[in-house]
Amino acid sequence: MSPSPPSPPSPPTEPLSLADVEATARAAHAGQTDKAGRPYAEHLRAVAEGVRRRGGDDEQIAAAWLHDAVEDDALSERWLREAALSRRTKDIVLALTKRAGEPPEAYAARILATPGAQLVKEADLAHNADPARLAVLEENTRTRLTEKYALMRALLGLVDAGEGA
Repeated sequence: MSPSPPSPPSPPTEPLSLADVEATARAAHAGQTDKAGRPYAEHLRAVAEGVRRRGGDDEQIAAAWLHDAVEDDALSERWLREAALSRRTKDIVLALTKRAGEPPEAYAARILATPGAQLVKEADLAHNADPARLAVLEENTRTRLTEKYALMRALLGLVDAGEGA
């Protein structure tokens, strides 16, 4: 990831629309790039669209936009707690936030225990494992990530679900 972006504004008290959530996520991740050097917002957009295509609701789409924000220190956990978002959206974001040293099994169990989180993670994994996206990575990185994503899909019971949709 690239250097941290400027601090986001204080959370508003009015409920955030999906457009507000998208703008917040884009601002929070401004200047960040993915492992392939692409603007990080492209990944967030792809995950949000993947959730939408899979039949996800607005709370899940909002969580998709924010799914890496706390983990990447783009937004603080305090910001998320205080944000004008539904409890469910916040819970999904926190479920998808990996913790240092956390085993994949514990991470997957938390996702499975959080209503709505599995669909968001499925869309995230689908984009992360996109062959075109992986193709630009060094072979060792590509192999490591492919194995990591396959393990997570298996832990989430998505092995036979396929990458399409």
